[in-house]
Amino acid sequence: MEGRSIVFASGKGGTGKTTTVANLGVALAQFGKEVILLDADITMANLSLVLGMEDIPITLHDVLAGEADLKDAIYEGPAGVKVIPGGLSLEKIKKAKKPERLRQLIREIGQMADFVLIDAPAGLEMTSVTALLIGKELIIVTNPEISAITDSLKTKLIAEKLGTLPLGAILNRVTNEKTELTQEEIEAILEVPVLAMIPEDPEVKRASAYGVPLVIKNPTSPAAIAIKQLAAKLAGIKWQAPEPESPIKRVFKALFGGKK
Repeated sequence: MEGRSIVFASGKGGTGKTTTVANLGVALAQFGKEVILLDADITMANLSLVLGMEDIPITLHDVLAGEADLKDAIYEGPAGVKVIPGGLSLEKIKKAKKPERLRQLIREIGQMADFVLIDAPAGLEMTSVTALLIGKELIIVTNPEISAITDSLKTKLIAEKLGTLPLGAILNRVTNEKTELTQEEIEAILEVPVLAMIPEDPEVKRASAYGVPLVIKNPTSPAAIAIKQLAAKLAGIKWQAPEPESPIKRVFKALFGGKK
């Protein structure tokens, strides 16, 4: 049975899309789902870096260039999530001349997992449109500001023309300032539901600095909880968010190793 293939796209860079995709994939794997993360950005591949998986010898670029088999480009990441990384080598980018082959590969990949999460390039260049083509479903990752939402609307309209079903949007880096668009306003503009609102959270940068997914590094942080809630929703399971630890409890855990 072929798993769900969901492409994650944003109309502009800087929305936190790649970090969101990486953490959502790890969270789904923590819930016991077979997950493959595919980095479809053949020019700015960053997914493996977010997961702390640098210096990988065989990447999607090698497969697209016809120099490697697909199975050799699949690696195991945190919590058992599988990753098909892109490459950062300029030489390999030049060889990956046929990004349309991604569509041929996705069918084979879909047989291997419950979820295939595709990290699409930001913007609306040819590689971005190709990534929109290979996913059956679309989730837009955006920020609650008018320029980001306007670009997201363009992405959604193109995806619909290509036959990719928009599931909804993830609002990332939400601060609830008065200048931000509300959930209701965004849903009215995009005409899709908001699936999750991920708050601005300093723990995201801290986790990134360590090369460890946030849902592993600090699973009780506000952003991690929002991502886990979305993962549970996609997986169709019930999940109760844990209570955040108090500063006193964290001190006791550090001193006594978590013993009561």
